[in-house]
Amino acid sequence: MKKESAKIIDGLINRYPSLSVCKDDIIKLADALILCCKNGGKLLVCGNGGSAADAQHIVGELMKGFCSKRPLNGNEKAELQKYGEEGALLADKLQSPLPAISLYNETALITAYCNDADPSLVFAQQVYALGKPGDLLLCISTSGNSENVFLAVPAAKVRGMTVAALTGNTGGRLKNVCDICIAVPETETYKVQELHLPVYHAVCLCAEEEFFG
Repeated sequence: MKKESAKIIDGLINRYPSLSVCKDDIIKLADALILCCKNGGKLLVCGNGGSAADAQHIVGELMKGFCSKRPLNGNEKAELQKYGEEGALLADKLQSPLPAISLYNETALITAYCNDADPSLVFAQQVYALGKPGDLLLCISTSGNSENVFLAVPAAKVRGMTVAALTGNTGGRLKNVCDICIAVPETETYKVQELHLPVYHAVCLCAEEEFFG
């Protein structure tokens, strides 16, 4: 991790001192995301309700510029410019991404799978379909016990993925099956979610600093 990224984590802890108990695990998640992206992998994120919204939020921070500008490099721009006026527009406006997918978004697949197969496996099915060695799965569950989130873990492991979790104070079932578990020190759902947001913002900032800072 770069010194600048370490400063991001330190700033997070300064603003939210209660997260000091999670500092090492937050660093581990940032490092895992950076390694995943360096190796050409992608992040898959899953959660329910507010955690599904957090999954979408994380993808939004990674797939485009967050706090840094992310222009394409010279070779990428040159390739796009071969396509004339439209290519020049793309070369000028596209931003370099960090690949990420929210597993909540596939409404047709999720509803079909719930109807035809087993609702508890909607995330596991997508992880098994999309996951590759070197990818990272981030499971978000305020209790750490969400069944459909928990069942995505073995599917990810079989695919050779690293698995991380964002949970509440106890870590729940996820704590014992994930490679990394950030168990923020709250128990009430909304209070857990209030701490999840600054954690994943800091992790996304660390990754952006690593590649685009």
